[in-house]
Amino acid sequence: ITLPRPVSTMALPGTVLVGPALSLEQKAAFIFVFLLFVFLGLLIVRCFRILLDPYRIMPSSTWTDYMEKDTFDYRLA
Repeated sequence: ITLPRPVSTMALPGTVLVGPALSLEQKAAFIFVFLLFVFLGLLIVRCFRILLDPYRIMPSSTWTDYMEKDTFDYRLA
């Protein structure tokens, strides 16, 4: 009677160990998480750009119109 050889956990050089294949749900979850990380990274970059130079992001017409209205109202008073 010959006993089967025990399966070694170490791989021989040049061999590729193939794990269990991912299911469709797992692949979709990994893609979804990856896209969330990309979106989070873009939001972080945008927030740092706003913090470093807040007036570049804001259009000048929003605060110049307000200043002109404010000075005009001041002249009437």
